Amino acid sequence: MFQPIEIFIGLRYTKARRQSHFVSFISFASMLGIALGVMVLIVVLSVMNGFESAMRDRILGMLSHITVSETDAQIEQWQQRRELMLQRDHVIAVAPFVERQVMLNVSGKVQGTILEGILPEHENSVSDVPDKMVRGAFSDLVSGNNNIILGHKLAEELNVDVGDSVILLTPNANTLISGELPLLREFNVVGMFNVDFQQYDKTRAYIHLNDAVDLFELDEQVTGLRVQLDDPYKANTVSQKIIATSESDLWISDWTRNNTTIFKAIQLQKTMMFFILGMIIAVAAFNLVSTLVMVVTDKEADIAIFRTLGLTPVAVMKVFIVQGTLIGFIGVCLGVLLGLLIAVNIGTILPWLESVLDARLTSADAFGISKIESHIEWFDIMKIALSALVLSILATIYPAWKASKLQPAEALRYE
Repeated sequence: MFQPIEIFIGLRYTKARRQSHFVSFISFASMLGIALGVMVLIVVLSVMNGFESAMRDRILGMLSHITVSETDAQIEQWQQRRELMLQRDHVIAVAPFVERQVMLNVSGKVQGTILEGILPEHENSVSDVPDKMVRGAFSDLVSGNNNIILGHKLAEELNVDVGDSVILLTPNANTLISGELPLLREFNVVGMFNVDFQQYDKTRAYIHLNDAVDLFELDEQVTGLRVQLDDPYKANTVSQKIIATSESDLWISDWTRNNTTIFKAIQLQKTMMFFILGMIIAVAAFNLVSTLVMVVTDKEADIAIFRTLGLTPVAVMKVFIVQGTLIGFIGVCLGVLLGLLIAVNIGTILPWLESVLDARLTSADAFGISKIESHIEWFDIMKIALSALVLSILATIYPAWKASKLQPAEALRYE
């Protein structure tokens, strides 16, 4: 098969042994540097993608896609409102809820908690929490029995288990005016949930909706309605339609608005990581410049002979561009392979590292979730690989240009 002379010579130079072992070592170091840069970037971005995906799944599992309430955070005649909401496009489920901040007391140990009153028969359709129970079930929340379900971290903080009781403290409607003591009511712990999201496992508790209405003296009112859609990414569009077509003064929020700061912060971190870790690849590409400069010096006699045989300066440039590009290409391929291998197995590698180092590398308190996952996005892989390859090609231009300017007479004078 016909092969251009520039490619043939470039490939031969890449495979050939050097007169100087140091040049060979620098070539290998350049290739390894590019591979390591690509590998680290792929692993870090995959872990950050996994973290973002895990955060999104847990948030969507805990919170509804859309929350509908009156401006005073109370809704009357919620049954009729629920039926009207179910008739809207993309809405697949609607559930009422009551939400208040309360204190839980066990043997003098007090913990602040967000208490939610829900209907167990509707909660399955708008939340993943009923599927994340580690003890008991949401069906154990029976109206009038004063039963409560706690996040497993909250239960640990209070040192309670299923079958124990907790004292719920909450101000009644007249507390601030009359100076009365907060209401105290005893609740029986009938279950615990674990959604692997510290923010909720440590701060959430559930009781039956009727118990909450009675406790907070709401007179059949609820805080709002949780709306579940067939596509969570249509939450903003559906919210705008509800506002535009509703006659009453509603307060609408959706999961994208409530968590904008979190996801913007993650995106900013990913962007900064790409540029910061991309510097590793840039350094390796700069090292490629040094490698090719030394190769040019090592092959001055060969270049002079090729020039005397009719090889043009442009062809000489192409020889070293081919060589540098091949080194970069091999480094990129090796980095992509290692990066994907580590990213796919990060769930196994991380616990092994923790056991070897005898140190905890992940913390639910710091990251919100206890398990680090990775999610490979092929667009990111392509972006990393192409960026590394372009930097490698650019790094070959100066050494190749320097080789093309070599004068045969000068190079052969002392040969």
